[in-house]
Amino acid sequence: PSPRLSSRLGMAALVWTALCLASAIAVDRSNFKTCDQSSFCKRQRSVKPGSSPYRALLESLQLSQDSMKLQLVNEVNKVPLLLELYGLQGNMMRIKINELSPLHPRYEVPDVLVRDPPATWLAVTGRDDNSVELALGDSGHKLILTGKPFRMDLLQGRELVLSVNSRGLLHFEHLRHRCACPSPSFSDKVSSSVGSLWDKIKSLFHREEPKESAPADGTASEESEAAVPGEQESKEDRPDQAEEELGSWEETFKTHTDSKPHGPTSVGLDFSLPGFEHVYGIPEHADSLRLRTTEGGDPYRLYNLDVFQYELYNLLAHNTQRTVGIFWLNAAETWVDISSNTAGKTLFGKMLDYMQGGGETPQTDVRWMSESGIIDVFLLLGPAPSDVFRQYTTLTGTQALPPLFAMAYHQSRWNYNDEEDVATLDEGFDTHDIPCDVIWLDIEHTDGKRYFTWDSSKFPQPRNMLGHLAAKRRKMVSIVDPHIKVDSGYQVHNEIRSRGFYVKTKDGSDYEGWCWPGSAGYPDFTNPEMRAWWASKFSYDQYEGSMENLYIWNDMNEPSVFNGPEVTMYKDALHQGGWEHRDLHNLYGFYVQMATAQGLEQRSGGLERPFVLSRAFFAGSQRYGAVWTGDNTAEWDHMKISIPMCLSLALVGISFCGADVGGFFKSPDAELLVRWYQLGAYQPFYRAHAHLDTVRREPWLFGEENKALIRAAIRQRYALLPYWYTTFYHSYRSGQPVMRPLWVEYLDDVTTFSIDDQFLIGNALLVHPVTEQGAHGVQVYLPGKGEVWYDVHSHQKHHAPQMLYVPVTMSSIPVYQRGGSIVPRKERVRRSSDCMHHDPYTLYVALSPQGTAEGDLFIDDGHTYNFESKAQYLHRHFSFASNTLTARSADSKGIFESPAWIERVVILGAGKPAAVFLRQSGMPEMRLDFQHEPETSILTLRKPGVNIGADWSISLR
Repeated sequence: PSPRLSSRLGMAALVWTALCLASAIAVDRSNFKTCDQSSFCKRQRSVKPGSSPYRALLESLQLSQDSMKLQLVNEVNKVPLLLELYGLQGNMMRIKINELSPLHPRYEVPDVLVRDPPATWLAVTGRDDNSVELALGDSGHKLILTGKPFRMDLLQGRELVLSVNSRGLLHFEHLRHRCACPSPSFSDKVSSSVGSLWDKIKSLFHREEPKESAPADGTASEESEAAVPGEQESKEDRPDQAEEELGSWEETFKTHTDSKPHGPTSVGLDFSLPGFEHVYGIPEHADSLRLRTTEGGDPYRLYNLDVFQYELYNLLAHNTQRTVGIFWLNAAETWVDISSNTAGKTLFGKMLDYMQGGGETPQTDVRWMSESGIIDVFLLLGPAPSDVFRQYTTLTGTQALPPLFAMAYHQSRWNYNDEEDVATLDEGFDTHDIPCDVIWLDIEHTDGKRYFTWDSSKFPQPRNMLGHLAAKRRKMVSIVDPHIKVDSGYQVHNEIRSRGFYVKTKDGSDYEGWCWPGSAGYPDFTNPEMRAWWASKFSYDQYEGSMENLYIWNDMNEPSVFNGPEVTMYKDALHQGGWEHRDLHNLYGFYVQMATAQGLEQRSGGLERPFVLSRAFFAGSQRYGAVWTGDNTAEWDHMKISIPMCLSLALVGISFCGADVGGFFKSPDAELLVRWYQLGAYQPFYRAHAHLDTVRREPWLFGEENKALIRAAIRQRYALLPYWYTTFYHSYRSGQPVMRPLWVEYLDDVTTFSIDDQFLIGNALLVHPVTEQGAHGVQVYLPGKGEVWYDVHSHQKHHAPQMLYVPVTMSSIPVYQRGGSIVPRKERVRRSSDCMHHDPYTLYVALSPQGTAEGDLFIDDGHTYNFESKAQYLHRHFSFASNTLTARSADSKGIFESPAWIERVVILGAGKPAAVFLRQSGMPEMRLDFQHEPETSILTLRKPGVNIGADWSISLR
């Protein structure tokens, strides 16, 4: 069989790995396209900055209460486009550009937006011969739309927030009939007109005109955009008609030929962000959290491949004043160019620098280029990071609240051999006193790679196996991939074929490729009927041997095709409705995970929350489960890079992320394995996974000392499960990331903007894992002017801001609790999270310099939707002020009975009281025992004994 090409690390850093039978070797980069080898990317990138051929026909403007429409025309080829602009509630704006009268419909991404976002009003507040000024609702934003050349500038008050097409890189390849005629001449140049725009600027800023202004007649001077150094264009700079260009109607790469019956259909647009130097997003690139510039190299490629990682179409820009987001909604292959300098700044930006009386301010320019579809982009205007997160998840949905077990520790490899191996593994965790919630089975558990089946010789009694795990209150995850073995004796294949649910070739036959089963068909998950059928296969009577504690892993869902172009499906394959695969490629894995999650919901009658892990994903995938960073390698750099990879995912809505602990390929030494377990304990998804040819690496196989270190790391994870669960609940409710960069909480601290080797969990815990081999210490940055941080292990207090050198040993996991926070823990760690469900809580109260703190705790049954459908939950709020700790309800709608209680309160940074008293309504005041450690200022209150759902207060006197 073909190698298992399954590493998704490396597009940005060009770090690619693959499996070749029994060894991991480097992938030949020549097997995967560069921008120059992708004809549409090459055409788009050949469009150079300068004056745009597009003109907005201002006389065509139609304004309704919540939208604006007008025509754009390319003055070279005369093709009209339709621009639609929507002001959206919550400080957002949507821009859509499509052909006014296309030969046939162009693909618009369905199912990603959770609803049509509510609109706000638009109003024309000014206009002249070449521009229109619009107010966007009550947001304080104004949009200046310039006619010739077309551009849009968004301002808030007197501040330019961003510009659209300011570099003139809008390029929309219209649908056309193929002909043998030569490309039209490109001799007609469009002069840049800035006179009316300059008048608008003067009226906004009330400043005198600089000595060298644009001529009054509106023609371009030497200082105009058309004459910015490096931005002039030649006849070859802007290919519009692509009839004769290689790759326009047919493109060959290696041995694969892609027919293009609709010809060149790409779209591209540029955005300028004045004042921004730091941009983030476009996960899951294997590079620093802050995006690099792509000048002189390839752009970021957004194309879901088995070897590459998959990158989302979202970008955030942040400076000390504001955060903005750009969400590019297009499911075709996309490339993104990023430049960050002042040399290429637009005339508007240079004028703004002058107006504001300073030197040149930094500017980041972003250019999006997609192979097909339309331009559909949302501008998320913040101004704070929390606002951008809320805006984005308002559009695409928040992270689903996972069942509690899914946040605990998972044990996996390719593959556990048989039922006896599973039983031995399960018993091993108990024997060695290591918690574990889930055991995973990879592809070898099936009958000849036929999914929804079991190997009858190795797994003859799957229900007995699952029942044994259920008795231990543990779960199992099995893999179900979306390539179906072509076998007339395989019922799943026969049903899909008979129903016509397979993706088709361009000739109308069922598309077949090569994957793990050999010859395989690929279900068309874009078809709602196919998704409904797939979901039905997870019912207990259809998926024989399955039980309530069996959950699902969707791998290879890019889709992966070993003998396909770039290890994926032909772009001219056809989906329901006649759409080509090129139009929707990056949605395929999204739909697979959606259908699988719906199947797990339906098997319980809609009661149980699903758990589905997916390798491929898209905007909105957070609604359906977890993702991981792909099949990585047991190397220090791969462990370290997982931090910015998960952070970049969290920034764009996908909080439930983790990396294969220990590395998938190769075999880690003991030091690397221990450090990876320590890092994984503080990432949202915590799973050890390994390739079948690696040595076994269960936590107890590396000697007693290393076993103890791994056990300690896993136990730290379990003790913090109440905090993890509460933080996920906040993510579900508000869209805030679970794992987040420091700058999200410290908006004006520029030191945090480039830090990606440490991170926050929620807003209370700061983690700096040890990711360097042989490290004896780490440099930890503690942010926050006037704040304090407490080492969670020693409870030592540190004042911020400071760069702190922390000596480390092999047992060290540098973690700090923020002063002013309250973190709930469960310190009676048992074999699984379910066994701990009713155990008591300990509250860690970390006092701020002002002697205050607050935090909360969310509790429900941990696995059903009853918290939503029946309000069966508790949401408790804790606060400390004036030497009194108070517990009350944070949400009076929730009602839930829990026998859990408070067994300890640990107050960090407290002086010694004379006495401590507990008060509860209707009960006499009770004196509590306490212990105070003067060296560390730790006050421990023993056994308050109050129910977790009760209101109470504890006073220090």
